[in-house]
Amino acid sequence: MSELFDAVDALVASRSSLPPAEERKRLRIAHGLTLDEVAGALKVRRATVSAWESTKKPVEPRGPEREAYARLLGQLAELYPAPVPATFTGAPDPAEVETPSAGPASEPAGAPAHVTPQVPASDLVDPAPAVARRAASNARPTSTSRRPGTRRAAPAATPAGDTDPRFENGPLAVVDVDDDGQVLAYCTGGLVLEVPAKSLPSLVEWTLKEARLGQPKLSGPGKDADPLLVLTKAALERYGLPTMLTEEERLAGRLPEGHRVVKQLARAEWKLTKRGFGPWARIYRPAQGSERACVQLCIPSWNALDTRHWATAGQLPPAELARLLGVYAVRVMTPRGSTAVTGLELMTALHPATRASEPDADGKRHSEHNPGSLGKDPVDPAPCEAPDGHPLLKDLPRFHVRGPAEKLFEEAYDWARPMTDGECTLRHLVGIDVNMAFAAGANGLNVGLGAPTHVTNPVFDPKLPGSWLVDLSHVDLSRVRVGKDKWADLDAGLLPSPFTPKGERPEGPAWYATPTVAYAVELGYEVRPVEAWVRRENGRYLDGWYNRLRDAYLATMADLGVGADLAPEDFLTAMDGYKDRDPELAIVATAIKATVKGGLGKLRERPRGEGWRPGEPWRALSRPTWRPDIRAAVISRTRINLHRKIVKHAAFTGQYPIAILSDCVVYAAGGPSPLDFLPYRDGKPLPGGFKLGINPGLVKHEGTQDVLWGEEVRERFNAPELNLARYIKDGTVTDVDNGE
Repeated sequence: MSELFDAVDALVASRSSLPPAEERKRLRIAHGLTLDEVAGALKVRRATVSAWESTKKPVEPRGPEREAYARLLGQLAELYPAPVPATFTGAPDPAEVETPSAGPASEPAGAPAHVTPQVPASDLVDPAPAVARRAASNARPTSTSRRPGTRRAAPAATPAGDTDPRFENGPLAVVDVDDDGQVLAYCTGGLVLEVPAKSLPSLVEWTLKEARLGQPKLSGPGKDADPLLVLTKAALERYGLPTMLTEEERLAGRLPEGHRVVKQLARAEWKLTKRGFGPWARIYRPAQGSERACVQLCIPSWNALDTRHWATAGQLPPAELARLLGVYAVRVMTPRGSTAVTGLELMTALHPATRASEPDADGKRHSEHNPGSLGKDPVDPAPCEAPDGHPLLKDLPRFHVRGPAEKLFEEAYDWARPMTDGECTLRHLVGIDVNMAFAAGANGLNVGLGAPTHVTNPVFDPKLPGSWLVDLSHVDLSRVRVGKDKWADLDAGLLPSPFTPKGERPEGPAWYATPTVAYAVELGYEVRPVEAWVRRENGRYLDGWYNRLRDAYLATMADLGVGADLAPEDFLTAMDGYKDRDPELAIVATAIKATVKGGLGKLRERPRGEGWRPGEPWRALSRPTWRPDIRAAVISRTRINLHRKIVKHAAFTGQYPIAILSDCVVYAAGGPSPLDFLPYRDGKPLPGGFKLGINPGLVKHEGTQDVLWGEEVRERFNAPELNLARYIKDGTVTDVDNGE
């Protein structure tokens, strides 16, 4: 009887139901499987699997192969259910979104914009190829290390909120070529489109007319984001581009003007920006009325995705790369270049230079200054704010070195001291790191919006942004005010000065940004500036920028299992190995942090070759966002925020830092955890001191080493003040610390 049953089962299996050929192909691609992999698993030839997926001459599998093939397709269909055709189905269920939310969709501004024509879904491409699928990276099981009681976050590849119908396929696509030679565009949310374009000019045309890629503007006066295409090596070969740049091209940062593809674009009346056809190329046509057309290319194999900030993103498969960049684009903005460039462009996107005026007598609107922005014209810095080589300083003697009384020098901490005998009796050196310290320094900061005004013998105003020449050498850290009418006696020899990056006490008048001078007043000391450059027109220009990046960071860390409201012990546990839970999302978190630091660094961008000589202007000076005073104010406030916490901690515990590097502080402790020296009472941290948590301004565990390790490396390099904060993370010291 059992043999009869087996025969019946085999007969039923031989007619197992199979989906249509195009659905078979969709499911295979959705899981990132090649024809060879499927053929190997089913023990058939590659051509056989290709025939099963052919829409022109479909071939039906038979025998035991059909049963196995049906089983494979059935499992894939559970992972990647077929969406409604041509509809973006990646928006998360609001009930599944973990707080804090990722915020509204983000997109850049400040570049040629376009309005994507509205085309019917059936006109995108063939109905069969225009199918959506869930990205393979989204199908990985959720990490079991997610803390109990935490709601599962929304799929990271999907945008939050409603989708603009003009950009229903997301902000970007990764263009690749499959085994059959078909060009595919992997979009965010797991969407894949077949691309009919045979040349790069036609690819640009298809992107603007049919792909429905891009993002809505971030602010009312802004511009919609241009679509971004990421070209894999296979796509580069398909469109006649080199997969790698030659050394000469790499140094130039672009292809030569005579390259065949560059000529193709010119013949099709497409233009390139001044930076040419490089790793981040922008292809556009001049505006036609109110409509402008522009597509940006990102080429990872040309080092568009710097490994310092994007790690191995450039080597990911197309679906996973689309997911990673899609998360960044939705939560921050579509990348416009390096993370530094994107950080700067985000400022402009949130505060465009101009806006449309109210209608005049004839009913016409005109471009006018947008209040709260930096405007459309650059402004000169104050002489003390200008970096060496600036045209304002061209009359200085050639080898003149400006001192503190001539130059504003607001930089992050790089300070260390020898350990005391008492600290040497402890077992551990524990490093804590301030989360997104410079973003926290920008939050709520009042900065100048216009040109500076010079004043002599001014009365200091802590609410007025500017640079002040004042003597702060009288501030004595051995006795400081730590609260209203509350003073503390400290060991000043164990503390860095808050007024210099190296922690040295000032010796006379020097230039300082407003937050630094305000802190001297906060500590209980009188200040009498000699002169100042102040900015009467000011505002909290960076607040929206901070909020955008904070929300992006918190949402990404929540996806990685690190919530914003965890108890200290739970937070340390959640942070342990968080990058391994989802390596691609961990890269996004790193890129967000790099966007903060890089964007602020761009505010004082230095010359980049191009034959520049001291005293001559360089390209960055033509930008309204070249503002060294804003950068100095953010760094000043960040350093002061850190020093304030250090003073509060010392006054309460009697513990002093051994080393500080930027936003990392090292203390000697009896145990290996931050909880072994941070004063928590009933789960509550010291008011105004260090607090463990993922929010910007709170701290995380950076690393722990033995006290003997610290003494050994300092003795080995004969450097009693070697900055141990530089090496506390992994303990590796490769050379003498030269401060670079």
